[in-house]
Formats: sequence, structure tokens, C-alpha cells
Amino acid sequence: MSERTARHIAPAKGKLGVLCVGLGAVATTFIAGVENVRRGRAQAFGSLSQMGTIRLGKRTEGRSPLIKDFVSLANLDDMVFGAWDPVPDDAYQSALVCGVLDKHEHIEPIGDFMKSNSPMPAVYDQAYVKRLKGTNVKQGKTKRELAEALRKDIREFKTNNGCDRVVVMWCASTEVFITPGPAHQSLEALEKAMDENDPSIAPSMLYAYAAVMEGVPYANGAPNLSCDMPAIVGLAKEKGVAIGGKDFKTGQTLVKTVLAPMFKARMLGVAGWYSTNILGNRDGEILDDPESFKTKEESKLGVLEYILQPKLYPALYEKMYHKVRINYYPPRGDNKEGWDNIDIFGWLGYPMQIKVDFLCRDSILAAPLVLDLALFFDLAQRAGMHGVQEWLSFYFKSPQTAPGLYPEHDLFIQQTKLKNTLRYLVGEEPITHLGVEYYEYGEG
Repeated sequence: MSERTARHIAPAKGKLGVLCVGLGAVATTFIAGVENVRRGRAQAFGSLSQMGTIRLGKRTEGRSPLIKDFVSLANLDDMVFGAWDPVPDDAYQSALVCGVLDKHEHIEPIGDFMKSNSPMPAVYDQAYVKRLKGTNVKQGKTKRELAEALRKDIREFKTNNGCDRVVVMWCASTEVFITPGPAHQSLEALEKAMDENDPSIAPSMLYAYAAVMEGVPYANGAPNLSCDMPAIVGLAKEKGVAIGGKDFKTGQTLVKTVLAPMFKARMLGVAGWYSTNILGNRDGEILDDPESFKTKEESKLGVLEYILQPKLYPALYEKMYHKVRINYYPPRGDNKEGWDNIDIFGWLGYPMQIKVDFLCRDSILAAPLVLDLALFFDLAQRAGMHGVQEWLSFYFKSPQTAPGLYPEHDLFIQQTKLKNTLRYLVGEEPITHLGVEYYEYGEG
């Protein structure tokens, strides 16, 4: 242990409630996965919080504990699940419909548990997700009234399940593209717009507002504007609540945040990067709508711009052509294929190509992110880290940052930021990887 002072972290005692907005493929895969792990039927592959280690001190010290043993995280046995969804199917039926997990291997053995998780009526408006119809929907005269109904749900869930703490995770669909406007700039303007049923106030914003008003951390797993606005950021600071997002970093974008830093590190140019996806789950159907795709496109396109920094390296990246496509293809279900063609150039301008075909399982990649984010947002809340949690940008395609800061997209810089934040919380020295202490260079 270094001489640094550890930050005070309230103990992770009692139950942690995890309320998912959406009980579709991602949420049911997450919930079923945690229950299978709890019963010793599986391991938490893909979860940094459960399987990852963290080096402390010098490489020669040999201190690399599991993250879950190093920092105060909630125990999986203490997690309780709930959800809202406009489709009334319980977690068991939803998991079968989504078809991500093997029915006999991972659903039937925990069938009673999955059937006990039925969604609460959702705040839902088809104007914001046009390819999804819902019958399990809250009614209210104003959007403020609907937000108050969500607040009541959070309170009742916490009481009924004996939870000490709650986090809210957006695991639902991508809404239509909304540009930040006057209604999003202050709490007063936001609440006035809610009272007036302003169309610039999407359902995801109501969930973010409700969570923060209840003192509950909120993580946004979709590219929706949601909590990424001055009104919610200011409210989160005032209420002492951790917030962040946006858009879980899973398939194709995960690969981009690994390859693009390699090109820049070696000063290799990029002439063009063409990305296309085919998927057949509910997310794919919703993204088949141009307005929802626009929201996702903005999230996916920004990655290369921030990593490659064409203004700093115009000869390498200023003329890069970047195209992203998402195509709904029902036969694939949740088994998404992300295909990338990358035209690069090197010494003397000679061209080269890289082609990537990532046959991934979207919800299998997303589920451990939901677990990690639920645990880390709860940790941040107990450590008094209020407002935007940029240190968790490792998990998001379009990380939310403080005003005036550009987001960091390089996966390995994000990982360093995350682990150094954990070291900071516990009072350990951050690791810079400088390494001069291992060598006798003298003073020159």
C-alpha cells in the first residue's frame, strides 16, 4: 500500500437492485447469465469486474489481485433484478423469444427464477421507436406525470425487495435522433418541457430524470441523448448521483477502438473505412428505421474522428472516407456480423488493405458490460463520485464527458483510466508504465 490516502467508500452491504429499462435480449442475457454464475453453472466470461486482475506497485512486487477482491464491489449473490418493458413477456418468455441463450442449457435450469421477473409497465411512445409496438405501457396526461410514476416504481421496487441501493441501466432500444435544444439546458427548462409534453423530451430522458431525482445512478447503454444534457448533468451534481454513457461498446466499434490506435501509433494513413453490419434481433429491426439509425450512426462515426485526430495529422487522416451501414436481416437473430474494409497506406504512400469479419453475438458481448457497469456505478455512488463517470468510458461507444472535453476512445487508454481510478479510490499509486525505475541510467 502506498502513502496515498484512500477515498472513503461506503461499504457494499445489503442488496443491490438493478433495474433494467428494457427486458429484451441484452437484459435477459445479463440476468440469466448472473443467475447461472451464482448457481455455479457458468463463469462470468467477458466481465472485467469478475475475472480481471489489477497490478499494484512495481512489476517485481507480484501484486495482481482480482479486481473484485481489491475494491469494494457488491457481491453477485446480493443482486436483485427488475425491469420496465412495453412488451409484457416475463424474463423467461422474453429470453426464449430473443433466442440468444440455449433453452435447455441456460434457461430451463433457472426457469422459475426467470419467470419471477416480469416487467413493470414502461414509459413508451412509438414516435421515438417506430418499429416497436408496446401494450405494457404507462398512461399519463403529461411527461412529468409519467416521470413521477417511474420514481414511484423505483421506490416501491427498493422497498418490496429490501434493497439498500439501486442502479438503473438503459438496456432498451435506440430512439430517434434528437439534437440538444433549449429544453435540455436547465432543470427548469426540462421540467417545463415535460409539463408541456414537448416532443424534444424522449422517454429515455424521463428515466434518467426519475433515477437522478431518486438518488439512483443511471447508465445509458444506447446512443440516445438521455442523460447527456446540461439539465440532467446539473441535477446529478446537485443530487449527488453518478451518471454516464452512452451506447454499450460491443462488436464492430470495439474492434475499431483497437485497430485505429494501432494505425495512429505507427503513423499509418487511412484512406477509407467501410463498415457494414447485418443483424436480425429487435435492435436490428428498430435500426432499420432511418431516424433510429441516425442516432446509432452518430455514435459509431465519432469513434475514428476522435482517435485519429485528422486536424493534428492531416496528411494521414484528413481525406479519410468513413461509411457505416446497419442492415436488418432476420435469419441472423442476435448473431450479428460486422464486416470492415479498411484501406490504409504506409511508407511512400503505398496502399494496403485490412478486412475484418466479426461474427459476434451482440447480447453475449453486452451482458457482461451491464454487470460491470452496474457494479462500478454503484461503487462510484458509494465513493461520492457524483456526475459524469468518464472513467467508465471503456464500456461505451460514445463516452459522455465533462463540458469542453473531447471523449477518449482508445480502448487501452480507457482501460488504463479505469484501473488507475480504482487504484486512486483505494489509495494505491497510479501506474504510468514509465519503467525507468528498473534500469540504471545514471544522471547523464
